[in-house]
Amino acid sequence: MLPYHRLTPGSLTGLACGEGDPDTLTLLLAAERSRRLLLLRMLDDATELGPGWDLLSEAQRRAPAVVDELLTHPQTGMWLATALRRLRGTAARDEPPLWVVLGHFSALAAVAGLRAEIDFTIQVPVRHGRVVLPALGCAVVPAAEPWTTATVRVEAGNAVVETAGATVAVPPTPGSAGPGWHPLRRLTVGPARQRLEVALDDVDPYRTYPQPTEPRPLSEEAAGRWRQVLERAWDVLRQEQPGTAEAMRRGVLSLTPTPARERFRPRSVTSGDAFGGIEASDPDDAVQLAVTLVHEFQHTKLGGLLHLTPLLADDSDGRTELWYAPWRDDPRPLEGLLQGIYAFVGITRFWRTHRRSTGAHTTMADFEFALWRTHLSRAIEQVHRHPRLTPLGGVLLDTLRDHCARWLEEPVPGEQLALARLCADDHVARWRAHHLRPPAQAVDEAVHAWLAGASAPPASLAAEPGVVPDPAARWLDSLAMLVRHGIAATDDDRPAPEEAEKAAARVTGALAGDALLALGDPAAAHHAYVTDLTTDRARPGAWSGLGQALTATAEAPEAARLLRHRPEQARAVHESLWHTTGAPPDPVRLATWLAGRQGPPGAIR
Repeated sequence: MLPYHRLTPGSLTGLACGEGDPDTLTLLLAAERSRRLLLLRMLDDATELGPGWDLLSEAQRRAPAVVDELLTHPQTGMWLATALRRLRGTAARDEPPLWVVLGHFSALAAVAGLRAEIDFTIQVPVRHGRVVLPALGCAVVPAAEPWTTATVRVEAGNAVVETAGATVAVPPTPGSAGPGWHPLRRLTVGPARQRLEVALDDVDPYRTYPQPTEPRPLSEEAAGRWRQVLERAWDVLRQEQPGTAEAMRRGVLSLTPTPARERFRPRSVTSGDAFGGIEASDPDDAVQLAVTLVHEFQHTKLGGLLHLTPLLADDSDGRTELWYAPWRDDPRPLEGLLQGIYAFVGITRFWRTHRRSTGAHTTMADFEFALWRTHLSRAIEQVHRHPRLTPLGGVLLDTLRDHCARWLEEPVPGEQLALARLCADDHVARWRAHHLRPPAQAVDEAVHAWLAGASAPPASLAAEPGVVPDPAARWLDSLAMLVRHGIAATDDDRPAPEEAEKAAARVTGALAGDALLALGDPAAAHHAYVTDLTTDRARPGAWSGLGQALTATAEAPEAARLLRHRPEQARAVHESLWHTTGAPPDPVRLATWLAGRQGPPGAIR
């Protein structure tokens, strides 16, 4: 019998804590190699892979380490998963033909053959004038058609890519450029015994997740910036989280750069099919990139663990539960929430360490630590002891919960703590306003009661609301973004409350009231939110902001309490009254009336 991949008790303990040493990553990577061999066999059973199969087999006999390295390359895993899904499904309009996807195997085999010093000739796909050789680079050739083929020829170690209109020589030294050839750059940062080596992949179509994209080679200037910021980010991780950094040396293999995003809103992605691969937008600074690496490395580790053992039992009743995820705009299934919890344990731990480091901007670090520990605690408490958790899943969540409980006891300066609580409370209230819906009959009864002059809303309105995902929910973190801008601002560029519109313009999705709240003027924020709610129905986030503003000014405490805990009721009844009467009711008066017969807030789902 073939042996099983097994994690040691020490490895399981480390992963359950959200950590994991280099030996654990070595075990996970070995399991990924086996998984990809199985997927490759599945692909071969499902279709004819052609001469590439014989070439790869010969390369494995001559240089098994070469083939192992190619198999564990993150983009190989992504290609395998994409090819198998294409065989089982249908292609989108903008996807390449199936033969192009399957032909990528021939390009993979060509690289293996070249590195194993085999002479061969093989046909490979051309994608919009680019011939990709995985983990090596890509050739640029003239092409009249978006999808065609080229010939890769290797003789005595010399490789060329040939088409009817051009011949491109592949430089013998990996990483070297040449006429018509873009190499896959490899970045090496850190001192000799703490060195991180990653591919800076801008050419492989399977470097982006979840959909492939065509090669977009970086300029030398852009690649140089990435090298510099990665060097500084790696210094932060080496000095502040040496255990995590050491494990990353085994588990972070590829970095795919994408264009910069809005400040404080980077985009990063990993895929369970691409172990070790990280897609990340151009960061604001080195600390942001360090956080991104920690974040996505957490996903990498959990994805590797999930390939070996489940943390959740199958959903036997087929009903997908949706939950509040403080780091997302949309409701998440339990599987997605668990991924997020694991990732943000790493982020919270990073900020906990960073705020104690010499020279750190401690005001920002204190705020981030306080914010994420609060978000994390709320996410865990929703699903702690969920019946779908397997024994290992239960241990993992219990362990992370214990860590979070200890973090919640750590002191944080009062100003940063208050801002973190404000942003955490605002996010959950905005989420509720968007995604929770009271029973329709209860809303109708409340409208009739209001119009009839009743002293309190009907008892039916206190029923548990349902989760109805709102596709318009975006940028629910706008208040936190404005707070970050305020913390990072100097005296010269910090806007005054009368410049709220200017401050809000910095953050996509922010309202004027949000900016006023972040600038410390809740009274003005109150009026701005009321204006929004009586002129524009499409601003559910204003209900949450109004609740925060009322709390800060100690006005209408009943309305403030309802809007902090049950804003979905105010939104639903307000919109129905507006539709029924043709005019919006006063938001504060309505919220005060709705608070007249309310118990404690329901669970977040």
